[in-house]
Amino acid sequence: MIVGVPKEVKNHEYRVAMVPSGVRSLVRGGHRVLVQEAAGAGSGIADEEYMEAGATILPKAEGVFAEAEMIVKVKEPLPQEFPLLREGQVLFTYLHLAPAPDLTRALLERKIVGIAYETVQLENGSLPLLTPMSEVAGKLSIQMGAHWLQKENGGSGVLLAGVPGTPPANVAIVGGGVVGINAAKVALGMGANVTILDINLDRLRYLADVLQGRLTILASHEVNVEHAVAEADLVIGALLIPGARATKVVTKAMIARMRKGSVIVDVAIDQGGCVEGAMPTTHEKPVIDVEGVTLVCVANMPGCVARTSTFALTNATFPYVAKLANLGHRAALSGDPALAKGLNVVRGKLVCNAVAESMGVSCDTFDLSEA
Repeated sequence: MIVGVPKEVKNHEYRVAMVPSGVRSLVRGGHRVLVQEAAGAGSGIADEEYMEAGATILPKAEGVFAEAEMIVKVKEPLPQEFPLLREGQVLFTYLHLAPAPDLTRALLERKIVGIAYETVQLENGSLPLLTPMSEVAGKLSIQMGAHWLQKENGGSGVLLAGVPGTPPANVAIVGGGVVGINAAKVALGMGANVTILDINLDRLRYLADVLQGRLTILASHEVNVEHAVAEADLVIGALLIPGARATKVVTKAMIARMRKGSVIVDVAIDQGGCVEGAMPTTHEKPVIDVEGVTLVCVANMPGCVARTSTFALTNATFPYVAKLANLGHRAALSGDPALAKGLNVVRGKLVCNAVAESMGVSCDTFDLSEA
């Protein structure tokens, strides 16, 4: 198979979808790998490293897309990339289609086979290709929140840890999944008062067992969320419904009760955000002011710690890339139920239930042989 790795084009996106060790493995397996020039530069990987591993370096994305049978990316295609996709081409990347009707329409019109990292799901319900970036985003959300709490950045001037004689900051984390637990680890490690809210009581019991520090565990319902948000210096939006649009749990009325200069980091923004008024922002222009509260909604947060993120992501994605290349996408999807759940669009059909429901349309029926 010819596998293409283009350079990412999203604002300040420095990750790359394959590292040299992956290239070497594919080339030894008889495949050809095309890597766009400087695709790995933002992650500290030189073109020479890819060439030594056996990749062919092409100067422009057009060449990569034109030749490759499978495109492996990090982020969803942007409008300038839509015309480069061709019918029957396999696209393996984060897609996050639920809040993106224009992207969904483009992929359907181009009749590509779109497999989304974020909906690949194991039998136990875990999301193996979303988990590493959720770990990064969770930890990074506290780092970002601390930055925007600083007075010169428009924040309230609160130090997360406090010092003797002054109280630590209050951090409310809405959602106790992978993002939530990693945010909590960092916030607790810094000495903040942390409240985690989740609807799953078993998950709350687990969090209470494994986390130590100034921790409050609450069932997530409107009253508890309202109180926690009102008292918080920093709120982390960490909700996830696999493949579906996030629910708006933190409302503008709740935000209006927060101290001016407080901060909200909506990590759920890739799926539409769990905070009312949230819209995707960029690393270049990361914040929105809502009622005097700073709302951070960067849709590719892990991109700013690209080297860590690239290697964490490719550790998880490469076994699936290899399976798709070695078996072909039809056999790979047919033989791996977890990978099959990643199939979102196929040759003009929308086949992911969660995405279809979020868009208010019916999910198309199909057979894997059609892929």
